[in-house]
Amino acid sequence: MSLAGAPLPRRLNLARHCLSDKPADKTALIVAGTETEAWSYGAIEDAVLRLAEGLRRRGLEQGGRLFIRMGNSLDYALLFFAANAAGGVPIPASPQLTPRETGLLLRSSCARLLAWDGSLALPETEGVDILTPDDIAEMKRAPAGSYADTAADDPAYLIFTSGTSGTPKGVLHAQRAIWGRRPMYQGWYGIGADDVMLHTGAFNWTYTLGTGLCDPFANGATSVVCTGERDTGVWQRLIARHGVTIMASVPGLYRQMLRAGFQPAASLRHGLTAGEALAQPIRERWRADTGRELYEALGMSEISTYISSSPSVPVRDGSPGKPQAGRSVKILENGQIGVHHSDPGLFLGYWGEQAFDGEWFATGDMAEIDADGYVWYRGRADDLMNAGGFRVSPLEVESVLLQHPAIAEAGVREWPVSGSASIIAAFVVPQPGAAPGEDLIMGFVRERLASYKCPKQLWFVKALPRTANGKLIRKALERP
Repeated sequence: MSLAGAPLPRRLNLARHCLSDKPADKTALIVAGTETEAWSYGAIEDAVLRLAEGLRRRGLEQGGRLFIRMGNSLDYALLFFAANAAGGVPIPASPQLTPRETGLLLRSSCARLLAWDGSLALPETEGVDILTPDDIAEMKRAPAGSYADTAADDPAYLIFTSGTSGTPKGVLHAQRAIWGRRPMYQGWYGIGADDVMLHTGAFNWTYTLGTGLCDPFANGATSVVCTGERDTGVWQRLIARHGVTIMASVPGLYRQMLRAGFQPAASLRHGLTAGEALAQPIRERWRADTGRELYEALGMSEISTYISSSPSVPVRDGSPGKPQAGRSVKILENGQIGVHHSDPGLFLGYWGEQAFDGEWFATGDMAEIDADGYVWYRGRADDLMNAGGFRVSPLEVESVLLQHPAIAEAGVREWPVSGSASIIAAFVVPQPGAAPGEDLIMGFVRERLASYKCPKQLWFVKALPRTANGKLIRKALERP
């Protein structure tokens, strides 16, 4: 397997690839929180290797899983890299998950080690060794260990994402995933060692871990991430203060920034956007107000971004761009985008299932490719919804709604609220004689689902649209 002419190394470790052989004194990471911390490559590598040794001493074996139950702090990122450096498999989980959801993922992953920040609620953890904040602090004072000698195909990290069945699916990536990100460097970012990359996401999001940390580190650049308060002007201030050259976010945040009168400092060359389709009005206003371009990318948890525009791939309005150089992509017979199994960035398989061994991976994204190589996105082949860049299964939300005793039927779909924004909406049929209040039901759901999975709109209806065989037609759900 190779990309852009570079053969995939037989032995590869993601953390080593990102952190070793960099100028030790160069600033690798700026964490803007209550106070601003600047970390050099040497300091980050030292902290990661100390934590890696500490994890080994706590029993993390090669291939063992570390579940990260923490808020948006630097320790989150350090532990992600440390677990990988030790040959383990970090599981970056959202702090928005409820204890119920966390418990389900813990059991599914069979993780026996959990890193905790001392504040988030924990599920039942019998049989799980919990690393407390004091434990983590002690590990940082331990002697530094070394990088595990991992093969390119060895597991590197595990991401749980909504599946079409309504049950979160574990996406298992190999160490080679970091090599598979190389086409993004010029195919999307246009990044070099002198760049300063600002990512607006939190450390727990794989978009941030990849685009905001792994890729700047792999290129010897500097990353800026915010862990503090996020008022409407924070991104403008950070860009000016730290000389940010590239910014990465989601369309919804670009919209908010423009509404707040965002004006970039001269250092900013362009912005990157992913997670959901970029609406043309946002791009047009960004161009008009900032004089900069927004480069869009299309991707998914199983491969990250693989189609994009960039400084070297001109934007074509309405298209996310072209397959990045070195990718093998085509439209399959069913109309879905297919990625060839030879791509190093393609996942190993779904946790607990047989490893992916087909020739082409069907992404579930429907599209067309024109004569110039540009991809035209036509939506999902399944019912997965997009909630601020997170894909959410309607089945998962519906199953929670149906647990409420006053609800007889429930349907959930993505609901457009403007030409460039949508929300999760729920359509509920009450039990005969019941008159449940919206606030009561929404409170019930919020206790059981992460906030980004919760409906933002709920309508009571008399019946749900169904086929002759009784199957719910989600696209036909309409407000009363």
